[in-house]
Amino acid sequence: MTFGAKNKFQEAWSRVARITRTPLARFTRTPLARFTRGTLLASAVVAVMIGRPTPAAAQGLNIIRDTEIENTLAAYGKPLFEAGNIPPQSVTIRMVNDDSINAFVTQGQYMFFHTGLLLVAKNSNEVIGVMAHETGHIVGGHAVTFGDNVSMASTTALLATLLGVAAGVASGNPDVGVAMALGGQGSAMRMLFAFSRGQESSADQFAIKALNETHQSPRGLYEFFNRLAGQELLITDRQDPYVRTHPLTRERMSTVRNAVDVSPYADTPSDPELDRQHNRMVAKLFAFLKPQVTALQKYPETDKSPNARYAQSIAYYRRGQLDKSLPLIDSLIKEFPNDPYYWELKGQMLLENSRVQEAVVAYRKSVQLLPNAPLILVSMAHAMVETGDPAFAKEAQDALAKALRQDPEDPFAWDLAAKSYLQSNQPGMSAYAAAERALLTGQFGDVVRYSREAEKLLEKDTPTWYRLQDIKVTAQNSLQEMMEKRRR
Repeated sequence: MTFGAKNKFQEAWSRVARITRTPLARFTRTPLARFTRGTLLASAVVAVMIGRPTPAAAQGLNIIRDTEIENTLAAYGKPLFEAGNIPPQSVTIRMVNDDSINAFVTQGQYMFFHTGLLLVAKNSNEVIGVMAHETGHIVGGHAVTFGDNVSMASTTALLATLLGVAAGVASGNPDVGVAMALGGQGSAMRMLFAFSRGQESSADQFAIKALNETHQSPRGLYEFFNRLAGQELLITDRQDPYVRTHPLTRERMSTVRNAVDVSPYADTPSDPELDRQHNRMVAKLFAFLKPQVTALQKYPETDKSPNARYAQSIAYYRRGQLDKSLPLIDSLIKEFPNDPYYWELKGQMLLENSRVQEAVVAYRKSVQLLPNAPLILVSMAHAMVETGDPAFAKEAQDALAKALRQDPEDPFAWDLAAKSYLQSNQPGMSAYAAAERALLTGQFGDVVRYSREAEKLLEKDTPTWYRLQDIKVTAQNSLQEMMEKRRR
């Protein structure tokens, strides 16, 4: 499992992010330094209080990646996306490491689930119900129109913030400024909600239709809503974000309740395989995200089920107790030798404990069983690079190339490629890969430097040489833009 790590300063500023210009595909790669303080203040109401970020605002999210869980959620979504005439491969599903209950979609057909929602869902049917609702937002194009509304609301918030600062300075009392700023943010929230109720109803209607078309019960959607409905009476700060971003009106609850009553699939049980995946997903998330003592209370050593042993293994590994974690994962591999995710976890345990040669073996087996998973391909290459053995270079480079074809904006993969090319005495390709990484991380001066170095070493008029010209021009233009802004 890969976490989007942030230090305390980044975490503080990650709650506010620029609303326009930056593509969502770079939300984990764009440096915070590229955003001005004024713009950050302007979008605070969106990223913090509204909880449904536009693509650029998603930069502030603490994203975690896991091949197994992403594949599980993709399997849940496939029939729903097809019911909405959306190519399943066009929807990107990601997790946000946040204990609160929320889910949302953004422009570009990105769907986000808070880990808090996944952990409290009782079964796969509840997650699928929420996913059906969010798919309704995609089908209705609500993420796009919501972005327009955000621009209007954020203007209100920015004006209130600026007036609040001025009032605080004039009066000598900072509390005055805070009160005015919060009042403006409240106005912005009300402006946004005025646009959202009709969209929520429309998304509900799609969810009900899609669940019936795919012969799945809408009961999970209703039960999930019903569990949150009581929060409408709480003050805003105590509500889960899902309630604030998806107002649960009496009419909505009544509509979904009636849909359950008339659905021919109301009493259709969840697919046992999907429930199995759900329970395994919860065990994995819980063990990775909760303290070891809490994880072992939920999944005690007396429980010998596969999910419990999976959670126990992760809990011990996170505390550095490899003597306890490895035997558990080995017992699962012995019982389920063709499970790629057990092999992946073993590789992660070994790699992070400097047993890199053994990690290569485990990752190779995982890749053999699941050959098209970018995260696992990159992890295998990481283990190979860490050995320092040039004999692994070609295999590592092939794995990285395959991963980068699917996710070309992974700076860590480009960094590994640069190191691997250097290990195999290919300085030109190493400089090229370093330039790609620098471009993704906004280090434009390094892009120009690495590009010039690569140009001297690589053959001209090749695809890589032409790509170098493109990224060099992009970096030079970005540097020029930054210089012009400084002169203003």
